[in-house]
Amino acid sequence: MQIFVDADACPVVAIVEKVAKMHAVPVTLLCDTNHVLSSGYSKVIVVGAGADAVDYKLISICRKGDIVVSQDYGVAAMALGKGAYAIHQSGKWYTNDNIDQMLMERHLNKKARRSIHKSHMKGPRKRTSEDDEKFAQSFEKMVLMAQERIKKAAKDTPKNILKLWEQELVDLELELNNLVDDEEDNNED
Repeated sequence: MQIFVDADACPVVAIVEKVAKMHAVPVTLLCDTNHVLSSGYSKVIVVGAGADAVDYKLISICRKGDIVVSQDYGVAAMALGKGAYAIHQSGKWYTNDNIDQMLMERHLNKKARRSIHKSHMKGPRKRTSEDDEKFAQSFEKMVLMAQERIKKAAKDTPKNILKLWEQELVDLELELNNLVDDEEDNNED
């Protein structure tokens, strides 16, 4: 399990890192070239400044069981589609039960703004320490739940499946060794 943060202007990066560090979960922060990030704990990936470049990169690397932190409903929907967990910086969990409604509300609000020709609406209210605490509690709950599901899945995995996986790893190792040997033989010629 890993945590991926859509970190462009994300106000909860420090909280994510603190909770992740407490539970020994790796974090990857993704931002575009318009933002400068550094971290002593997280891996930082900087992508081009193209529209949605960070979103597409994040979705391309997240996997089932990972956690995605984003305020973008579209990113959350794609993460859920891959079997990842997703959380908003407010602490609200995106789920398969609420994402469709959230996307529809976003669409209707955008349509309403266009119809009244307002290109800029008032932004969100200033973030408070209570907002940070709410996010921290909700995020830690998600991390613990995801870790528990991973442990439970490992216990529930039938022994014959584990044996198949072990054999696949052995086969892959042999295949990789053969490729390396072939390459070495070609280099000697």
